[in-house]
Amino acid sequence: MVGIDGVDDAGVYKITDDLALVQTVDFFPPIVDDPFLFGQVAAANALSDVYAMGGKPVTALNILAIPPNFPTDMTAAILNGGADKVAEAGGVICGGHSVKDNELKYGLAITGLIHPDKIITNSGAQVGDCIVLTKPIGTGIVSTAIKQNKANDAQINAVSKLMIELNKNAGETMARLGASSATDITGFGLAGHACEMATGSGVSIEIEFDKIPLLDGAIEFARAGVLTGGANATRDYLKEKIQIGASLDKSASDIIHDAQTSGGLFISLNEEKADRLVAELSSSAFPAVIIGRVVAKDKFAVSFR
Repeated sequence: MVGIDGVDDAGVYKITDDLALVQTVDFFPPIVDDPFLFGQVAAANALSDVYAMGGKPVTALNILAIPPNFPTDMTAAILNGGADKVAEAGGVICGGHSVKDNELKYGLAITGLIHPDKIITNSGAQVGDCIVLTKPIGTGIVSTAIKQNKANDAQINAVSKLMIELNKNAGETMARLGASSATDITGFGLAGHACEMATGSGVSIEIEFDKIPLLDGAIEFARAGVLTGGANATRDYLKEKIQIGASLDKSASDIIHDAQTSGGLFISLNEEKADRLVAELSSSAFPAVIIGRVVAKDKFAVSFR
């Protein structure tokens, strides 16, 4: 039902008139030092693709690339971190595979369930819809600052908390309300994933930069040149598709192109539903925010003002 011909977060395969499978896979090298935290982040990131489609994760398979002589206790901590998040999601790890590699990598292949009539893709945004974002932006920049020993303890704790926060509540709520379209904000950055939704839906999206929730320190680090390597590649790729208002400085461009890890959901739904979604997620660790609107297709897929 959803396959490789588009750019959706996961594939969907119909089993019966009432049941379909949602399938996705994601893994990457460590972005934090603590092995248990790394496992949590990798698992939350992989699970997010199922939530973005409106599905319920049920099973997971570990994927582990491990250097020779890597400490056994650290390997166990990574796997336990992943298992912790899968259990929180209500799923179960039922196996996996490991290979030797010079660079450590970990992630999960996830299978979820969904009703075939309730699939939420990233190509269903409707003109007049509001755009809701469920987590702050800035994980790439702040994580880079941590590696450069420039982040304080509060900033380290905040980005860690964000990356291990499941999109479970947000995904279940938007599915129940009937979102038009959704995606999660990960490696392609806010600008890239918004562009995918706009292009796939045949619309344009307008986003108010000042309404985008940001991690503490993200703007300051961006202005100081603490940036991810992928941001410039994404910026070059999107330069003909994105409009950035003249009032926004380079740090704003750096923020919107910043590659995210385990970011929030980027949801398109009508104004009434958007207000309800924001209200229902108001007590979440990261409250949802309306940051923009879907408009008729224009020269640019996404405009930031």
